Amino acid sequence: MSKNVQDIIALIKEHNVKMVDFKMVDINGQYRHVTIPAENFSEETMKYGIGFDASNYGYAVVEKSDMVFIPDPDTAMLDPFCTIPTLTMTGNAMIIDTPENRPLPQYPRNIVLAAEKYMQDLGIADTMLILPEFEFYLFDNVAWQVSGSEIGHTIDAKQSYWNSATEGLGVVVPKQKNYHIAKPFDTSYECRSEMVMHMLDAGIEINYHHPEVAASGQYEIEPQLGKMSTMADNTMMIKYIIHNTALKYGKSATFMPKPVYGEAGSGMHVHMLLLKDGVPVFSDDNGYAHLSETAHYFMGGLLKHIDSLCAITNPSTNSFKRLVPGFEAPVTVGYATSNRSAVIRIPAYAKSPDKRRFELRNPDATCNPYFCYAAILMAGLDGIKNKIDPHANGWGPYDMNLYHLSDEEKAKLSHLPTRLEDALDALEADHDYLTAGGVFPEELIKNLIKTKRAECSEMSKIPHPAEFDKYYNL
Repeated sequence: MSKNVQDIIALIKEHNVKMVDFKMVDINGQYRHVTIPAENFSEETMKYGIGFDASNYGYAVVEKSDMVFIPDPDTAMLDPFCTIPTLTMTGNAMIIDTPENRPLPQYPRNIVLAAEKYMQDLGIADTMLILPEFEFYLFDNVAWQVSGSEIGHTIDAKQSYWNSATEGLGVVVPKQKNYHIAKPFDTSYECRSEMVMHMLDAGIEINYHHPEVAASGQYEIEPQLGKMSTMADNTMMIKYIIHNTALKYGKSATFMPKPVYGEAGSGMHVHMLLLKDGVPVFSDDNGYAHLSETAHYFMGGLLKHIDSLCAITNPSTNSFKRLVPGFEAPVTVGYATSNRSAVIRIPAYAKSPDKRRFELRNPDATCNPYFCYAAILMAGLDGIKNKIDPHANGWGPYDMNLYHLSDEEKAKLSHLPTRLEDALDALEADHDYLTAGGVFPEELIKNLIKTKRAECSEMSKIPHPAEFDKYYNL
């Protein structure tokens, strides 16, 4: 049930709330926040919002940068990480140029809402359900230094194989052998269970949590399928909960795609399906893997635009250190059933018509989730509009382990970009599917490309410790 101002005021009184916190999202997908005393919260707060400077959030806007943040009462929850009782909400950014204001087109939450409306206007579906899988590492210690005299980093997870000589009790996990490992080797079980309890309290339904493959502290938490715009909000809150709960247990959480050399990387595989009037659009008993023609066209759109999508779904230089063969990360542009080496995997266990779906395996959680989910939807809708058949285009189905093909056979396949620079080149050349219906403003795409190119340039100038190993004594 939707909440209104009176519901929020009642929550404040019921829980003796002292502060009301407003969480906003910057261009990189990080929370920023502003807090007011609870006694200052009123109907005017919900109507006129809180002013902020959009330029400090990374948005290069043509309009004046003074914006107003309008809270969404449906997102209200008690913040479990504040000692002082605090109610928190997210919401939308608005441009102050009319009595009613209007949405800032570049604000992430507005973009994901615009993508949903575009889908509904096309008549293809009225709801997109998604399920992102959250893989992350928990370290007991992390430190880094980037300066003229020292460049490097150190990390530690007590149960990692590299501590076999010093751990003292032999509670160590062999390299790449952490998947579903039980206690005593699962040293962060209570921490993750508390994370899940906070998520449930926040109204986020969870399927499960478990240790992932990498022995050096990799784990996964998987929510249940949810509406795309709601799941974008939930993604922000899930990451917030994971980071803050980890700190409570003396650990550091990271969603970096490849923080440990030689261990599995962390992705954010995104499962998806469409509904129209409650009926699954992707289900067909007679189709390949029980998926409909519409589902195949959606996959075709994703595969056609995958290079440019990577600039949004994998927006860090570190992202492409994960997208390499040998670690169950996708490297091949194609689709298949139960095949983790293709960029689109159709889970064989999703047998009921209302659960039939596929997952896009390349995204990682360094992305801005609002941009990521909206871009995925826009690519899929383009595939449906233009009837892009993935089979006719030679993208599968690849029902074999693509890692085990000969070099000659691999050369016939298309592969994901290997550098962020290549993905940005693709986005520059291929983004009409994103701007369709005015969902992604052209200015935002240009700004993203410019910002990320500067980031790539900066990273390319920093000597890497491994370069000393290779070249110091030549």
